[in-house]
Amino acid sequence: MTAHVKREGPEDSARLAWDMALLRRYDTRSPRYTSYPTARGFHEGFGPDDFSAALARSNDQGQPLSLYIHVPFCRNGCFYCTRNKIVTRDTRRAEAYLSRLDREMVLSSRHLDASREIQQLYWGGGTPTFLALDQMSDLIDRLDARFGLSGSRERDYAIEIDPREANVFTLRHLQALGFNRLSLGVQDLDLRVQRAINRVQPRVLTESLIDEADRLGFRSLNLDLIVGLPLQTRDSFAETLAQVIAMAPARLSVFNYAHRPERFTSQRRIYVEDLPDPEETLAMLQATLEMLSSAGYVHIGMDRFARPDDSLAIAQRQGTLTRTFQGYSSHAPCDLVGLGVSAISRVDDVYAQNPAALAAYERALDAGHLATARGRRLTFDDRLRRHAIERLVCDMALDLESLGHTFGVDAETYLAAPLRRLEVAERDGLVERAGPRLLVTPIGRLLIQHLAMAFDAHAPPPLTTSDSRIA
Repeated sequence: MTAHVKREGPEDSARLAWDMALLRRYDTRSPRYTSYPTARGFHEGFGPDDFSAALARSNDQGQPLSLYIHVPFCRNGCFYCTRNKIVTRDTRRAEAYLSRLDREMVLSSRHLDASREIQQLYWGGGTPTFLALDQMSDLIDRLDARFGLSGSRERDYAIEIDPREANVFTLRHLQALGFNRLSLGVQDLDLRVQRAINRVQPRVLTESLIDEADRLGFRSLNLDLIVGLPLQTRDSFAETLAQVIAMAPARLSVFNYAHRPERFTSQRRIYVEDLPDPEETLAMLQATLEMLSSAGYVHIGMDRFARPDDSLAIAQRQGTLTRTFQGYSSHAPCDLVGLGVSAISRVDDVYAQNPAALAAYERALDAGHLATARGRRLTFDDRLRRHAIERLVCDMALDLESLGHTFGVDAETYLAAPLRRLEVAERDGLVERAGPRLLVTPIGRLLIQHLAMAFDAHAPPPLTTSDSRIA
């Protein structure tokens, strides 16, 4: 089935140019480009001293700061999950972890100018709602003591919520602590699907939290959904979408499930025969785009949708959208300090990552130094390509002339090889050339990660195989 629409602005991007045959041909696994190079390019030759030096160098630029806090614990393990998590019901484990987090805060903050505003804060996991309310208060107090949190109305302080482990009192407490954005995990509202992934979550839990968040005046609320889960069909997922649309969240993330049981042991409890086939998954993606478009949502890119009046959609229209480890962001670029097991920092011209294993993270901090286990200092080529990829996936366009001015090169000559790699995509109608500008078409927006791969010096040639699903 093929449907085409005229090429228009960002608000019309999800009014589909849907070509099933073309999507199948470009059906390859690709990075989400929350960093470039991706984490696979980090190496163990980068350690605590390298990260300390980068923190100190970052003060010269004076950018605002963003803090990411990883809380790895959750009480119930969802079978589909690919996150770095620890499934436990022993809440006492959080106390020792909070103590280590504070030690890491102290070590990090020693290298940072205390006057730099903490413009963004994000708690992820696992699930941060594993923490008791008093533990949340304690963590906020420690963050404020070490870094000085912002009281500005423009701050962006977000937290991931598991509706099974939170209630209206949790939201009131989080608001009092200074959070103004929420992200709720939903995945699917069909009870059969929920049982198959070990995440039984009645709709009323989600609805009650959304209603309370609206009443309390949280700035924005995001719901996470997943396509391709066991027992899902195009009809069942359309019913979930209809219910979610009725809840009217400001933002939606619709991820594509990747079944990799050889890497994620929890996925071995999912029956392969229960997974929808690629055709059914593509049909669900098509229904998602059509239903959300009809409901007025803008397809920002990749897995993210937002209402036209949400800050993400506004930033995209204004050309100020950015890409972080948490996905798209409407805030100006910040130096990001990641705290906790497996957390990644993006500071100055480096990426730095903590150990994925809790024991290794604890040993490093107990030894009195930062827990950096690996990372990378970016070369000139890394920085130029990172900028090109970020602008492409955020703006759905790339101005080669502007890129050249920023980095002092002839961008068309410097990027001649990537531009040649895009010629097939150009012939297929995914991207157009308008002088020095690359413009992504509506059908190209659905494959933006694959287009970005053309600029990735560390990736295999994109757009040539069909061994995986659209991400």
